Amino acid sequence: MSAAAQGTAFAVLLALSFSHLVNDMIQSLVPALYPILKATHGLDFGQVGLITMAFQCTASLLQPLVGIYTDKHPLPYSLPAGMGSTLLGLVLLSQAWSYPVILLAAALVGIGSSVFHPESSRVARMASGGRYGLAQSLFQVGGNFGGAIGPLLAAFIVAPRGQWSVIFFSAAALVGMVVLFQVGGWYARNLHRAKPKKRAGDAALPPLPRRKVLMAMSVLVALMFSKNVYTASFSSYYTFYLIQTFHVSVQTAQTLLFLFGGAGVMGALVGGAVGDRFGRIPVMWFSILGALPFSLALPYVGLEATVVLSMCVAFIMASAFSAILVYGQELMPGRVGLVAGLFFGFSFGLGGLGAAALGELADHVGIAAVYRICAFLPLLGMLTIFLPKIETRAKPGA
Repeated sequence: MSAAAQGTAFAVLLALSFSHLVNDMIQSLVPALYPILKATHGLDFGQVGLITMAFQCTASLLQPLVGIYTDKHPLPYSLPAGMGSTLLGLVLLSQAWSYPVILLAAALVGIGSSVFHPESSRVARMASGGRYGLAQSLFQVGGNFGGAIGPLLAAFIVAPRGQWSVIFFSAAALVGMVVLFQVGGWYARNLHRAKPKKRAGDAALPPLPRRKVLMAMSVLVALMFSKNVYTASFSSYYTFYLIQTFHVSVQTAQTLLFLFGGAGVMGALVGGAVGDRFGRIPVMWFSILGALPFSLALPYVGLEATVVLSMCVAFIMASAFSAILVYGQELMPGRVGLVAGLFFGFSFGLGGLGAAALGELADHVGIAAVYRICAFLPLLGMLTIFLPKIETRAKPGA
């Protein structure tokens, strides 16, 4: 690829990463608002969990369908349209006067993500220049960073002013729509690159039988379930855990949630680059099962150690995502949108269902017990042993 082409590709990746930052920052405002919404509207933990389920399950139900459709009929300008749905949900959330309206607003944010993620992931792969793990990591880093700064912005902007001040973030959504309109134009001009091309060595990699593909995809979904349910326990309830267990302020709790998210940003970036060089499966082994010692210790330590262990868990588990996504795309060539829809959508929806269940559990046994139970979720990383070795490693400089 020429230098000019490479420059264009990286410009697109950075634009996608920025848009992902905006999308996930707005998404993260929903759980960051939970303490405010809980106090303002008199919600219990079960109702808090249902809010998480509302916006994650809309994405869960729609993302695979969007991916299936756009694999055959790409929709470049669906990207700004998806951000428009997120913007509408944000505005509605700032004015929500009842619990049903809160659920509707959260669902609209989820719909925006269901449109955004499959096509954005496809464009990131088109702009990768063959470095699929690195491209997906750069794309994911924006989302992780947005998810990390959302709680921090909520702590210092929304918490002092109240629910209505969420409207301030509509400016970021508008900018995101403009950026995605430009990305959509690049995508429309380069649609031919969305078609899978054979690479050197592909002839030595015959397609797997359907049964093995289904088994491998089931394992990947289980790994994502482990990752997302445990992560949902932090995004939805970590602030409550810190407040109840260590008696910190809401702003301090939101700041510590930001540190958790920030560690995830670094993990996502490192995981993609390592996966390109050494293979996806070793990264999956490390990123799921490797978090187990830290998750088991976390519920039994003091505040400082809790912060350190939570950041270790975030870094290790976040490194899994790009490896899982790229492995799935290699497992099902030509189904980039479907795979992205499954892993951004369906597995996140499972995380939403898990968050709702954890909320009900917290109402009965307490929030501290939830973290003692969730500590065992990384054990699902053992399922990695059932994944077939289908990939080739990126060569240095490729």
